[in-house]
Amino acid sequence: MKATVRLSILLITLLLAWSCASSNKSGNSNAVILPLYDSTALREGSIVYGLPRTVFTVVVDMERIIEKPGPYAQYANDLLGLDGVIKNESESWSIEGITVKTHDELDPSEFYVISSTSLFQTNVLSLRKEGLILDLNPAIYYSSEKQGNLTESENIQSRSFDLGSDEYFQLQRDTAYKRMNIDSSFVRVPYIVEKKKILSIDQLAEKAAKRLMELRDGKHMILTGEATVFPQSDAAINEINRLEKAYTELFTGKTVKERFTFSYQLIPQKIMVGKPVTLFQFSDLTGPVTGTIKGGRPVTVELTPEKKTKDLTIMNRVNTKSETQKYDKLYYRVPDIVGIKICLGSEKLFESRKLIYQFGEVVQLPANYIIGK
Repeated sequence: MKATVRLSILLITLLLAWSCASSNKSGNSNAVILPLYDSTALREGSIVYGLPRTVFTVVVDMERIIEKPGPYAQYANDLLGLDGVIKNESESWSIEGITVKTHDELDPSEFYVISSTSLFQTNVLSLRKEGLILDLNPAIYYSSEKQGNLTESENIQSRSFDLGSDEYFQLQRDTAYKRMNIDSSFVRVPYIVEKKKILSIDQLAEKAAKRLMELRDGKHMILTGEATVFPQSDAAINEINRLEKAYTELFTGKTVKERFTFSYQLIPQKIMVGKPVTLFQFSDLTGPVTGTIKGGRPVTVELTPEKKTKDLTIMNRVNTKSETQKYDKLYYRVPDIVGIKICLGSEKLFESRKLIYQFGEVVQLPANYIIGK
């Protein structure tokens, strides 16, 4: 019994001694972490890492609508009884949707140097394509968000009109005479002269209207079964509909819709808080305004930090005999949640919440800290 008690006491003593030794071993760190300045001397074997900053890429989908009057717009009411047709050419722009993407890059103002005279063990440094950075950003915030009413648009490459007539010239015949010398006398010999005469706009409009009515009558006969030859598929009806639309546009005009995508980059800064930042100028008549062209309304970005990290405090280690132990903590940045709102004047186009590194706090953790697997 006594031997068992002695053995238990010996085991407990060994465990306590090993625990204290491990604690002292992990607590002592010879690593020195300092901000990188122009005057900082880099030793051989030092590690340089940087803290990330968040960059916005704002993708704006725009639509341009061009209204072009038809060549026979003035005859639409007389020949077809159509009112409200396009009379003048016009152009208008609208913002259909906004996508906000985020990516990380190294912040040039937040570089740090790690120098160590012994084995330096940690797994909190992540080597990523942006550089050697301390990244604690949850992956859920990497996704982009797209808002806006996006509708399918029609992009018509050709803005010209086929006048829709089967002929554009008429042959005009006339009798002319020429004098010929026959047996010392002059004789007037008649001959036929043919000249091409361009059809007037009135005649072309009348021909197009007649052809349109013929198409409608033909389609009506096919659909009601009155046609002598009935098509075996809908190809004939589809072609008639296409031709009917083309002939109708000669009187009503056509609308051309085109889609454009523009990208703008923004690096958020704390000085932007509390005031709208102009991303670009937008005009309903000319679209995005660039260069020296004046006009349009500003599309602004408003950033509102929620200050979730404002209560974080940096705990400095108490001065010890070793001066280097004051600097054996890794610097990392905790991102803050920031509300982002994009407006065109008083109209709100986009609103969301994003994690932004620049608005967070730079805190520290032990240099030999190991993140659990």
